[in-house]
Amino acid sequence: MPIYMDRHDVSDIVTAENVAQLHQEDLKIQHKFGCRGLTYWFDDKRNTAFCLIEAPDSQAIQQMHLHAHGQVPHKVIEVDPVLVESFLGRIEDPANTRQTKLNSINDPAFRAIMRMELIYHRLMHEDTSTLRAISEMVPEYNGRIVEQKMDQLLVSFTSASAAIECANKCQLTFSELASQNSSDATLKIAISAGVPVTNENVLFAKAIEAAKRICHINKAAIVISPDVADWYQNENLNADLTSEHLYSLTRAEETFLHILMDFVESRWEDEQLRVDDFTALGFSKSQLYRKLTELTGNSPNSFLKEYRLKKALHLLLKNEANVSEVSALTGFNSPSYFAKCFKKKYGIAPSDYLPNRKE
Repeated sequence: MPIYMDRHDVSDIVTAENVAQLHQEDLKIQHKFGCRGLTYWFDDKRNTAFCLIEAPDSQAIQQMHLHAHGQVPHKVIEVDPVLVESFLGRIEDPANTRQTKLNSINDPAFRAIMRMELIYHRLMHEDTSTLRAISEMVPEYNGRIVEQKMDQLLVSFTSASAAIECANKCQLTFSELASQNSSDATLKIAISAGVPVTNENVLFAKAIEAAKRICHINKAAIVISPDVADWYQNENLNADLTSEHLYSLTRAEETFLHILMDFVESRWEDEQLRVDDFTALGFSKSQLYRKLTELTGNSPNSFLKEYRLKKALHLLLKNEANVSEVSALTGFNSPSYFAKCFKKKYGIAPSDYLPNRKE
């Protein structure tokens, strides 16, 4: 049977004991709806609860909650239990709660989500061992690796402090390895935060998307979201996060970034897209130029080209289209111009990349 996770938004007077009692009511009648409650998470600071349930479908979960206590979930999504464990660390009740009367669990599902991107400025210098070496340090900071690719790493943390400490150590180690190997690669680290179920149908979708977008920011080697900064300061009594290696986005910068990326992600394949079209965002040309260069170091034209080249690189990695097709798919108006831009950025022609790519 499939496994689902639901989200309940609760009032600020709800306690862990209240949620535990409601969970017990579910367990009493779950068999009537073909359900099996696996565990749950409760966060009294953010007034949320999340249930992990094996069920025939999402409607069965809605009906079970309705008949058990009337507190139906605000959202239900199907999940992969392997991913749930990777992000949250468990798919069953914590061992220390199983012998208690109500099996009360006051365990937040809020997580810091770290994304690392290894940027190769010359593709012939690819080195997969570097990211592997960095990934081996993650468990030292109680991080859980959710996904690992040749040039990307996605990690979940229960603490903002641990995430930032890990990021600092990873950057230091990367710098040492890059120096030893004479590498011109760059390691970008972005840290966002969020809950597992929002309005999307993918686990931690908003937090993952935010981290991916933050990787476009060039203010520092490590960039964190405002939520992560607030969380860190709560954990460390308003400690100063100022550092030449770390930048904390402001709320205004975060809002601008999401407005920008919503637009770019919806239009980047259109070869007719021009910088003039960015006025649809509600900014003048001068405002857009200033905001974008301050955050990313790129002009609007350069930002769009860089975005398209990264998409093109990933398409070439999949080896599902030839150079002309990739050029058209990524919004370049001619294969020759695409090849010129690609070689200037990566030091190798797109037609030569796949045969020479190291696995």
